[in-house]
Amino acid sequence: MGDWLYLIIGIAVVGVLTLAGLLTSGRRRRGDLPSGGTDVIAPPPTEVDTVTDAPPEPAVDTAEPLVEEPPAVERPEGTASRLVRLRQRLSRSQGGLGKGLLALLSRDKLDEDTWEEIEDTLLTADIGVAPTQALVEKLRARLRVEGGQAPDARAVLREELIELVGTDMDRRVQVTGTDGKPGVVLVVGVNGAGKTTTVGKIARILVAEDLRVTLGAADTFRAAAVDQLATWGERVGVEVVRGPEGGDPASVAFEAVKHGIDDGVDTVLVDTAGRLQNKAGLMDELGKIKRVVEKQAPVTEVLLVLDATTGQNGLIQARVFSEIVDVTGIVLTKLDGSAKGGIVVQVQRELGVPVKLVGLGEGADDMAPFDAAAFVDALLG
Repeated sequence: MGDWLYLIIGIAVVGVLTLAGLLTSGRRRRGDLPSGGTDVIAPPPTEVDTVTDAPPEPAVDTAEPLVEEPPAVERPEGTASRLVRLRQRLSRSQGGLGKGLLALLSRDKLDEDTWEEIEDTLLTADIGVAPTQALVEKLRARLRVEGGQAPDARAVLREELIELVGTDMDRRVQVTGTDGKPGVVLVVGVNGAGKTTTVGKIARILVAEDLRVTLGAADTFRAAAVDQLATWGERVGVEVVRGPEGGDPASVAFEAVKHGIDDGVDTVLVDTAGRLQNKAGLMDELGKIKRVVEKQAPVTEVLLVLDATTGQNGLIQARVFSEIVDVTGIVLTKLDGSAKGGIVVQVQRELGVPVKLVGLGEGADDMAPFDAAAFVDALLG
């Protein structure tokens, strides 16, 4: 009995000790778990994992900062070289007129048939009926008295053509003002005659003369015209005052002149609208622009731009504008193309105002002050 008791007690003690050991081991394992209570034990992070899991380092830009270069400002061509090109271009395109006349005038006998041919040649050149008749009469009278040898005929023809084109007209473009105010030049003409381009080219002539210029983009109904003018200004470093598309042209012109006065510029060039669909509307618009501008500074010049290739149609347009606004000078564009040189004579007679500038091509500096002697010399070759 006693042996069995000791055996039972021994088994009980072993069981208690085993159970206690198991409980202690369980507590130790639970104490090693993360405090969050998760039952997944993550492996220790490796070096690769550490780099991957760490937030990326901000990139250090070692490149030089990009500085936007301002557009290069061009230096326009001076007047002297423009006049040289005027002679060259006109002699190539218009030389046939002078050569034809000289060939006829150099004949041994100047009979009625020859004079009729001379008259036809002049009419074909768009000189007009009345100027042609006057020129022929003068040539007949002088050659009858002075003789008809070729050198004399050329000298006589040159003198009479220069007088016909006009030597007593003031062809200076009034681009500066008085009392410290800028000159204000309004540029008018139908769309398509090259009006906006002409404004840009005139600006280049003035910049070449070291004058400070502001441009007013008052043709607000043509967004393309405003953008085009801005490009012309940018190329020579000239500021362009512009308004909202479809805005009031007079308001833009007013701001341009105000800006010119504040900045102390020499000349404000204003590009105006050229729609001829409604004569009354155009008259009101141009009249308003001039009135508004002159509240600040007098308008010193109103230049009418005409496409020399339009012939009689161009003269009709010229009449409309001359009725609307006091035109003081004419700019003939595209004179080096299919235009007949006589249009210079005819338009001056028609409007009673001088041609002051001529456009000779598509280039940025293909515009020059008009010179009667240079023009005639180019005609005669």
